[in-house]
Amino acid sequence: MGVFGHPEAANMVYLGLYALQHRGQESSGIVSSDGKVLVSHRQMGLVADIFKEEVIKRLEGASAIGHNRYSTTGQSHIKNVQPFVVEYVQGPIAISHNGNLVNAGVLRDELEASGSIFQSTSDTEVIIHLIATSRETTLMGRIVEALSRARGAYSLLFLTLDRMIAARDPMGFRPLVLGEFKSGRTRGFVVASETCALDLIEAQYLREVEPGEIITFGPKGMESLKPFPPAPHAKCIFEYIYFARPDSNLYGRNVYLVRKELGRQLARENGVEADLVTPVPDSGVPAAIGYAEVSGLPLEFGLIRNHYVGRTFIEPQESIRHFGVKIKLNAQREVLEGKRVVVVDDSIVRGTTSRKIVRMLRDAGAKKVHMRISSPPTIGPCYYGIDTPTRSELIASASSVEEIRKFIDADSLGYLSHEGMYGFLDGRTQGFCDACFSGNYPVHFDDEGHTRQLHLFDAVQQR
Repeated sequence: MGVFGHPEAANMVYLGLYALQHRGQESSGIVSSDGKVLVSHRQMGLVADIFKEEVIKRLEGASAIGHNRYSTTGQSHIKNVQPFVVEYVQGPIAISHNGNLVNAGVLRDELEASGSIFQSTSDTEVIIHLIATSRETTLMGRIVEALSRARGAYSLLFLTLDRMIAARDPMGFRPLVLGEFKSGRTRGFVVASETCALDLIEAQYLREVEPGEIITFGPKGMESLKPFPPAPHAKCIFEYIYFARPDSNLYGRNVYLVRKELGRQLARENGVEADLVTPVPDSGVPAAIGYAEVSGLPLEFGLIRNHYVGRTFIEPQESIRHFGVKIKLNAQREVLEGKRVVVVDDSIVRGTTSRKIVRMLRDAGAKKVHMRISSPPTIGPCYYGIDTPTRSELIASASSVEEIRKFIDADSLGYLSHEGMYGFLDGRTQGFCDACFSGNYPVHFDDEGHTRQLHLFDAVQQR
């Protein structure tokens, strides 16, 4: 989240990060600029716990950037909390990064061999060192050169004393949107991962930051640059299925409405005789509504979620079965007893949570439990910024649908087809990354995470 040209920039960023808390609950940070100095506050924990009134007052200035983190690369440690701030020959610079660089290991080895010393284990610091070691004379030139060497996913915000810079990788893996607001006669700008952050601060949505685009906000206003050769787009389809907030508009479509349509298509493909439909809250709710609409079955909340579960709690070792699920979800016997139930969720990862949910429904008296998933089987990990388990931990990578059904102990199991996942786009699959479902990675690499083949992108650059 970044704001440029607002007298309470840090406060606006704080509110935006609050709206974006679902994207990362591990740590948060804000850096502000008053034109003379960059002021930073970074801490482990949730946004509301970190940014008290006295902290926000200290973050003075008309521009600020912020970041919520959850680990995809790098350890869960204060040294990896963003935005990073570094002193630089042309002045201090801060950076926030959403995504993963798949060639970070190779670049890190090269930089260390030439004398660079890293303070974190995050791949974001690689970008900082690429900027520092560039031979270009201007900051923008250094950023362009650094990003031309990066492969993979990056939606970035930079902050200097007088400028904010936004950048998105040429394939557009991770979302990034642009908005504006008017404060008196002053026109300000907002950049965020999702539109829900703009809604909270009453900023007007303008457009997406385009794949391969770098936008500078400074004394001359907003300036756009597209320095990279065109590349095939690979926008993350999993953002639609699970990761984005349902009230956000993503890639030109409302996430809630997309998830409802996924549920409708799921019902067309995997209908079953039942008495009611119940979602696994909260991520399964829109798809369950869509499933109920097409199936003609009543929608009931047979599972109730506790919205006040903290990030840590003490589990009894043996006294309560399935404690980790039961503290978040509770099954309603009055709704479920004696009923044939269709339970809708967005995905199955390891299968252990689904198994516990099915058992919980049976314990509450459900006569039949039919599990329906509003996405295809997850067969591969994500290397572009979603923290999925390794391939060996993904149950669908080595198990058939029938084997998964037996493992979770459901009476039936149905996944949305790969074609059905794109039904809301009239079947058009171009421009999206669905590697976690298809195994077709837009940027390929070996098991050590090193770049091996760059699908079209390197060929375009060389040409």
